[in-house]
Amino acid sequence: MLKNLLYSTQNFLRGLQDLTLFSARMVAAAFRPPIYWRDVYEQTYFAGVGSLPVVLISAFFAGQALALQFARQLAENGSTTLLGTLMTIAVVRALGPDLTGLVVASRLASGYTAEIGSMKSSYQIDALTAFGTDPVAKLAAPRLIGLVITLPILTFVGNAVMLVGGAIMAKYVAHTSLSLYWSQVRSAMVYGTVLIGTLKPLVFAFIITFVSCWKGFRSSGGTRGVGRATTESVVIASVLVLIFDFVLTRVVFAVLGW
Repeated sequence: MLKNLLYSTQNFLRGLQDLTLFSARMVAAAFRPPIYWRDVYEQTYFAGVGSLPVVLISAFFAGQALALQFARQLAENGSTTLLGTLMTIAVVRALGPDLTGLVVASRLASGYTAEIGSMKSSYQIDALTAFGTDPVAKLAAPRLIGLVITLPILTFVGNAVMLVGGAIMAKYVAHTSLSLYWSQVRSAMVYGTVLIGTLKPLVFAFIITFVSCWKGFRSSGGTRGVGRATTESVVIASVLVLIFDFVLTRVVFAVLGW
């Protein structure tokens, strides 16, 4: 039992070290030439436009569901006029970045890992190396740049759609004034709330790209290994998004003295 525990701990630490070194290599490749701008454009389009429909649909119905829960609970206490404030805090600080991060992670982490893993199993990565091209700079760095650009934008759009869904519930379920709802939304957009809502998607973009590309480059065992790496990539990225959601919230609260 103890031997198995030590072996698992050793494997975990070894994997964590490998991920850290690979992530540092990715960041370095993203800031030094050559930068493959065509690949950056393609990956930005794939991550942004490709993820937009699922983000919009998820955000709209998630916002309505959250507002419905708030409206029912506030109605019991006669405080339905606070719906706009609660929606803004819940959406911008937590639900918006988390939902967008998880949706994008489930779509892109699997795609990145599967694509890079397939290239590795078919020796295309070895061919890039043989021709003097750094595969991390060619394959991983453009994905990192593209997702760092698009995930905050997707999060802002998702937040706006969630708040619109909340406005519908405020109008037809809570029966409150829309002008009051939107004035509360504006009042709740304080510096700390905006800071948390902006910082989280940036960090999530790094996490998703680091994990998915790392798993793709480290995959082995042919198609079965690629499938296993893809599953692990989505699970690890999703769990890390939730973990860092708490960590970042705690850090920002401590810095702001909240």
